Amino acid sequence: MIRPARPDDVPVIHRLVRELADYEREPEAAVATEAQFHDALFGADPVAGAHIAEHVPEGGGSGEGAGGAAVAGFALWFRNFSTWTGNPGIYLEDLYVRPEHRGRGYGRALLKTLAELCVERGYDRLQWWVLDWNTPSIEFYRLLGAEPMDEWTVFRLDGEALRSLGEQADG
Repeated sequence: MIRPARPDDVPVIHRLVRELADYEREPEAAVATEAQFHDALFGADPVAGAHIAEHVPEGGGSGEGAGGAAVAGFALWFRNFSTWTGNPGIYLEDLYVRPEHRGRGYGRALLKTLAELCVERGYDRLQWWVLDWNTPSIEFYRLLGAEPMDEWTVFRLDGEALRSLGEQADG
């Protein structure tokens, strides 16, 4: 089952992000706090959305979700904008399904939910990045019909370089 995240999901979202960071071999880079996630998702000016994939074991069971459901994964996203089409889209920041729940359709269901949001809202695009070495994910995305943007190179300005440019005097 896929559902929108609720405020009481913030601790598990935080854990899932840490699990994803471990998977992506950068655990030290995941420094966001639960408070930051709460503010970003449910604060006075939310800047992101999230959906939770729940796995309900046969016969019920206990878990982190509602009604004994175990949280199988999540998608965290935000709205972007295309100057070429003149319409918004969704940028998928994180999609993660726990290893024990992979192969059960949760990743596809999360992406389908976001695609449905795009269609309902008149958005033109659903896009995301994937690490070059993450072959299983790349193959999965291709099976869904997603196309790699091979002619594009991602750039990032952060840390000291970001501060330096932001603090430079105009001249």
